[in-house]
Amino acid sequence: MTTTTDTTTATTVLEASGVTMRFGGLTAVKGVDLKVNAGEIVGLIGPNGAGKTTFFNCLTGLYVPTEGTVSYKGTVLPPKPHLVTSAGIARTFQNIRLFHNMTVLENVLVGRHTRTKEGLWSALLRGPGFKKAEAASEARAMELLEFIGLEKKAQHLAKNLPYGEQRKLEIARALASDPGLILLDEPTAGMNPQETRAAEELIFAIRDMGIAVLVIEHDMRFIFNLCDRVACLVQGEKLIEGTAAEVQGDERVVAAYLGEPFEGDPSAAPAAEVAEVEAAEVEAAEVAEVEAAEVEAAEEHAEAEAEAEAPAEADADAEPEPDAEPAAAPDSTTSTDGEAK
Repeated sequence: MTTTTDTTTATTVLEASGVTMRFGGLTAVKGVDLKVNAGEIVGLIGPNGAGKTTFFNCLTGLYVPTEGTVSYKGTVLPPKPHLVTSAGIARTFQNIRLFHNMTVLENVLVGRHTRTKEGLWSALLRGPGFKKAEAASEARAMELLEFIGLEKKAQHLAKNLPYGEQRKLEIARALASDPGLILLDEPTAGMNPQETRAAEELIFAIRDMGIAVLVIEHDMRFIFNLCDRVACLVQGEKLIEGTAAEVQGDERVVAAYLGEPFEGDPSAAPAAEVAEVEAAEVEAAEVAEVEAAEVEAAEEHAEAEAEAEAPAEADADAEPEPDAEPAAAPDSTTSTDGEAK
């Protein structure tokens, strides 16, 4: 008997409604609807060039959708990656993006930045508040390293970890932002069977922590064993969504992966058009990443300037009023150089 996830009473964590992404006259994602409920693991599959990563980029604010909305727990998300992360959505990337010359612990601490409130002056002065926050962040980071099994390598450089452990570290860094939803882009790419099995167990453990999961993956055995529901994209359109049994038994899904045409096949577009879409996606991703970095740098600079002005304003407020009594004259028995008269 086929079982389905009860979505009538479940809390919706993520809702994408009519998401469309165009690059000029090329459409990479077309009118995609998708929901992820609390406690669910949802899979997103499709052949190469289906628009899966582009759709992820729309969900996480890296792209501004041409049409449609993305909501997290009922609130429409602003199209800025750092604000999406602050709201409660974290992600990993298809290509590992660790800070290779930083330690394992430092990489996880980077993921805590959206959950700390200490500013520039607090960091420079290293007062009690900063030290307390720093200790709390380090304790949380070590908890996450223990969770993924890397606590004994906390002081190792990230670049010295085996490939599978680097993948785990990237997940730990994403978890450091305390998300309610984590998006994993091909988390088992390049892994051997043992590492893939470990990744599966890790994702189940993340779900058991109360974090919903949306995952892109090409390994069909992995995705069908893992997910409560699976959606299949073909040429930017959602072909089907349902349980693992429903999706893997759909003839259109099989045909799409085998490259065989079927009635109403959205992938029947000319090969040249497909290539143009893929090239546009790559270019847009590069531009979006640069713009996001510039925005974050500008905001950090503005925050630093505001904090730098704060002490000056405080000093100005502390100046005596014009009619204030003059300071007491020095003792007449003592000269200005400290010697007795």
